[in-house]
Amino acid sequence: MWSAVAVAAAAVGLLAVASGSAGTVIATPISSDPYTNTSSQHKTQLEPDSFAYENTIVATFQTGRFFDGGSSNIGWATSTNGGRTWTTGMLPGTTIYQNGPWARISDPAVAYDPLHDVWMISGLAIDQNVSGAAILTSRSTDGGLTWQNPVTTVTSPGTFLDKNWIVCDTWASSPYYGNCYTEWDDSRMSMTTSTDGGLTWGPVRMPGGGGVGGQPVVQSNGNVIVPYEGGAGIRSFRSIDGGATWLPSVAVATVSEHGVNGGLRTSPLPSAEVAQDGRVYVAWQDCRFRSGCTANDIVYSTSMDGVTWTAPVRVPIDPTDSGVDHFIPGFAVDRNTSGSTTHLALGYYYYPVSSCNSSTCQLTQGFVSSLDNGATWTAPTRVAGPISLAWIASTNQGRMVGDYESTSFTADGKAHPVFAWAKPPTGSVFTERAATATFDPTAPQVAPRVRAGTERPVFRGPGALKLRGAY
Repeated sequence: MWSAVAVAAAAVGLLAVASGSAGTVIATPISSDPYTNTSSQHKTQLEPDSFAYENTIVATFQTGRFFDGGSSNIGWATSTNGGRTWTTGMLPGTTIYQNGPWARISDPAVAYDPLHDVWMISGLAIDQNVSGAAILTSRSTDGGLTWQNPVTTVTSPGTFLDKNWIVCDTWASSPYYGNCYTEWDDSRMSMTTSTDGGLTWGPVRMPGGGGVGGQPVVQSNGNVIVPYEGGAGIRSFRSIDGGATWLPSVAVATVSEHGVNGGLRTSPLPSAEVAQDGRVYVAWQDCRFRSGCTANDIVYSTSMDGVTWTAPVRVPIDPTDSGVDHFIPGFAVDRNTSGSTTHLALGYYYYPVSSCNSSTCQLTQGFVSSLDNGATWTAPTRVAGPISLAWIASTNQGRMVGDYESTSFTADGKAHPVFAWAKPPTGSVFTERAATATFDPTAPQVAPRVRAGTERPVFRGPGALKLRGAY
């Protein structure tokens, strides 16, 4: 079940308004929900992740969302030419809707292992036809164009698994080049390592305390840093021996979060990336720079060793008194850049007016980028929207485009946000799909770049978060 999709037609109705950048950007769907089972919501695709290596991009996403968790299957879309055209399909051998044993699957994440030339998609399978849950790893050995039946990474017959993630060591100079690492939450932050391209996985390690949403990244020296949302904010732990052992977690920052209006499902889960020089970036939604915590900015912290982290700074998308609410960041770092010329990109959702309700909120996708390690940023581009919350899948934790989204840089220096988007439903059938756009951060800008300010935090939250996840 696959097809080629040309990313060229503006007729899909997702034309970006390029308010800050040169030219016009076309935001185009790259897949569609093919399922018809009445137990989940169709046609819905949401919660995308992506990874790019050279000029191949692989995106993955839930397809056919269930109200109370999981989806009919995990979809994928692959471009081998820097986002110009895409091939798309559904993973085989996963759920009962694709000749597999599982009732549902969730939390897709994608990685690439260049040593073994294998693309991998990690997914959380739940409600087996007997009982239990498992982390599955689906593998592609032909550049992400076809996928094999999944390998079982870990099984859990009686405990609660959530928010898995996967990353591989892509640095040829690393002593652990080709190692791959899968993270998930099982009452504690958990890790396992593969050294053979995801065919087999090692013993389960539990280095962290309670938390959710870990996103491991690998530095060029082979160290693995895992930021996650902990009980009082963002924390991280690390391995310096290729995943054989893991060191205790440290605090990155507290979180002050504005509750996003309209009943939209969001959480300050981190979005993490790493630059060529090994600097780790972790971003999340936060209201500390807004008087009264009336809206969120996207803020980020950085570290060279995963132990000492900078104070959070905000991405200056708009003034702190704008009333715009920003959330669900997909933060990207060009791994071919470093130091003061590190290229950064950020896809994100926002409400133009934070103080809205489920009927009036205008969910919109935005994009900004930086060529100087965050010293200055482009004026924001409205990539797609706005849309009504009634157009997207409903869950037991609110309307949903995803607990995360993703942005990836290709080798040509272009940035590709991947996000869930929607048009009005046809009767009871949704039109919520995975979509993407392509930006050249080096292109001349119509509007002046915005210099990052020296604002100080003006709001401090209670210092404790309610950990959210649940597929």
